[in-house]
Amino acid sequence: MHRPNPWLLAARPNTLPAAVVPVLVGSALAFRDGAFQPLAALAALFAAVCIQIGTNLANDVHDFKKGADTTRVGPTRVTTAGLLTPEAVERGMWLVFGLAALAGLYLVYVGGWPILLIGVASILAGLAYTAGPFPLGYNGLGDVFVFLFFGLAGVMGTYYVQALSVNWPSFLAAIPVGALTTNIIVVNNVRDADTDRAVGKRTLAVLLGRDAARAEYALLVAVAYLTPLVLWLGYGLPVWTLLPWITLPWAVSLTRMVYTVLGPGLNKGLVGTARLLAVFGVLFALGIVL
Repeated sequence: MHRPNPWLLAARPNTLPAAVVPVLVGSALAFRDGAFQPLAALAALFAAVCIQIGTNLANDVHDFKKGADTTRVGPTRVTTAGLLTPEAVERGMWLVFGLAALAGLYLVYVGGWPILLIGVASILAGLAYTAGPFPLGYNGLGDVFVFLFFGLAGVMGTYYVQALSVNWPSFLAAIPVGALTTNIIVVNNVRDADTDRAVGKRTLAVLLGRDAARAEYALLVAVAYLTPLVLWLGYGLPVWTLLPWITLPWAVSLTRMVYTVLGPGLNKGLVGTARLLAVFGVLFALGIVL
């Protein structure tokens, strides 16, 4: 049987829509406003993907060091499984964060100090998700981190580096991206609530209970699908901005799964939520530019 490349497992490609979609939506808004800069968009995409992969590697190795993955119900973690050494994963982490910083140099040249602040904060937050004296993911702040950096900072930062300004549509368009990206974490936390509690990892699903986390998932789905309506009715974006609504039955099905399935069965919900984000994001971006 063919064994997947451990580096590919560690990079967790199923999570990469969280990096790609914010850049796609931010660039679509820039295109609509006549400010699209293809080189800046590509640099932002490269940096975002590197930061996502670096964060995944950091989570892999630091969860291992904290003993959080000894009983794994989710996708394979390469450090815990012994496929890669912690030292190798840490070197890989610093390499991809370094590549993100290199791309960031061009973005800082184009966008100035606001982009420098966003870039540095994004890398530090990626590290702080599972590392450091107060890891965000272990203290109920993982959801906030994801919404801020993969939603607001991702979309608005991409728009800013091309238009050199931000506006209300760029803020509002970031909300559904952040909401659906956060739901990837919510599914993960609902699935892992028991094992997380056992190792002292205090996610919202642990602190508030699975029912509250499930309600959070449903609320974020509702917010994601209502926001395009606000952009259409309140800010003059085309009716095509509502294109993501064709995925609503899929979102309802995933919400039902989160409410009814436990344990490894939620791995399908995790992958489905990431794919929903990808399809929603493509349709959203397409609707903005039509």
